[in-house]
Amino acid sequence: MNRAEAARAAETTGGRAPLNYFNYFTEIEDVFIRRRGKHLLLSPMDWALIESWKEMGVPLHVALRGIEKAFDSHAARPRKRSVKSLMYCQEEVEAQYAEWLESQTGAHPEQAAATAVSGPAPAEAPGDSAADEGGRALPFPRTVIAAHLADCREALRHALEKRRGAGGEDVVSEALGRAAARLAELAADFERAARPDAELLESSLTDLEGLLDRALRASLTPEALEAAGASAEEQLRPYRARMERATYEQTRDNLLAKSLREAAGVPRLSLFYL
Repeated sequence: MNRAEAARAAETTGGRAPLNYFNYFTEIEDVFIRRRGKHLLLSPMDWALIESWKEMGVPLHVALRGIEKAFDSHAARPRKRSVKSLMYCQEEVEAQYAEWLESQTGAHPEQAAATAVSGPAPAEAPGDSAADEGGRALPFPRTVIAAHLADCREALRHALEKRRGAGGEDVVSEALGRAAARLAELAADFERAARPDAELLESSLTDLEGLLDRALRASLTPEALEAAGASAEEQLRPYRARMERATYEQTRDNLLAKSLREAAGVPRLSLFYL
């Protein structure tokens, strides 16, 4: 199920997905498309950049402010070329993030961490809650999350069968088997829980993705890994001069991991990819 389907499911259940890190990709995509003025699908490079911001800890509200300011600047100096990539906003987002980090100096650690995840808390109208039964807020309806976990288990099973059929057991097939077994346990726990914790589930899913990514890298010869890395770097070459080193390296790694996952048929497990 994709993000649009998940959103429609939330609407039909009367739920409202809170503006927290589960909405990170969708919110950024929506703002970019709105400011772009026409529907333009984000490229794999754009998605890798968003993932880099998320992994760097750039709060959603800071990323959105940077995008808005980048488009405001573009509109103030009209030019023939239009904005075609989120990369245009990268410098402004990082500038806004640097300012935000400075403003957080001396803030209470728990308060700063909460703001980084969800941004300033919006006023909540009476009865306007996305809480699941038991009172714990979920980013999507419970049935949507359960369906996502089931789809991921099926995709892992298919990838494992394909891998074994191609060459028997190796580091990747072992990791796929371990991930599938662990995912089944997580899905069962989620189904049984009276008050499921989506953030703990997301943390476990992220750990499983890390396990799979490491296995995919380990399965390559040094030459093949170098070639795959060079391909990712080539995609970023036009933007490298404008990117901070940490962002460049993280985005390059994200593009590399994406290409390896796609080649092996490994799904994204994170709830971000609902």
